[in-house]
Amino acid sequence: MAHTAMSGNGTTAGDDPLQTAVWRLRSRACWADAAALLQPVTAEAALQRAALLVERCLYTEQGWPEAEDALRTAEALAHSDDERGAAACERGQLAYASTLHGVRDRADEARAALGRAAALIPPGAQGRALLDFRRGLLAENLTHSPQAARAAYRRAHAGATAQSDSLLLSFTWRHLAGLALREGELAEARHGFAESLRIREELGYLVGTAPALASLADAEVEPEASRLREEARRLYRLLGGVPTWLARQLAPPAASA
Repeated sequence: MAHTAMSGNGTTAGDDPLQTAVWRLRSRACWADAAALLQPVTAEAALQRAALLVERCLYTEQGWPEAEDALRTAEALAHSDDERGAAACERGQLAYASTLHGVRDRADEARAALGRAAALIPPGAQGRALLDFRRGLLAENLTHSPQAARAAYRRAHAGATAQSDSLLLSFTWRHLAGLALREGELAEARHGFAESLRIREELGYLVGTAPALASLADAEVEPEASRLREEARRLYRLLGGVPTWLARQLAPPAASA
């Protein structure tokens, strides 16, 4: 299962206290509380608020009307190409999440919105790495084109590295590792999953740590695999069953007759 990713604002010493508070709530799956701290009176604040609520949809499969409302506000306040591109990127992500979770098929809308974002956000610009990552998600999970997904993830990985976006790097490591695992490249997969887990633990990204543990478990051998899955289950229960889709991955194997 794929995730969203946003900038890791609030994750380093010296960050704005508001951003630090938003990050702490977001990382603990309290997206609505984090969004409530942001007043959507500027394009930047409205975009961040919308991104939080879109992420909540992907992780919880709830809150779709609130995300739509926040996104419409962000779109109305966006005036520069960068702002319009960021809003289109979030529009594409919300449509992707809706399609992925079977709420409503919005695949065409997702493709169109991400294409619009690509026309507005040039390569190397802030926000382009996240856009490339999301285009990879679309290719992997809706178009089922692993080659296109890998190319997009690699562009995103390079961009996140250049911009020192550690959180996004945790996502690109994990998804590149997932493709490697599907191709039987266990050493490459194990390395990528381990890097993703390391970054998330360092950032305190609690809501993303259980998925990282579960992914690494898929590339490990026993007894380490079982230890990692049990730790993932503990965190999953601690957060009240979020992300919802992780339940399938963490379900114990069916007993043989």
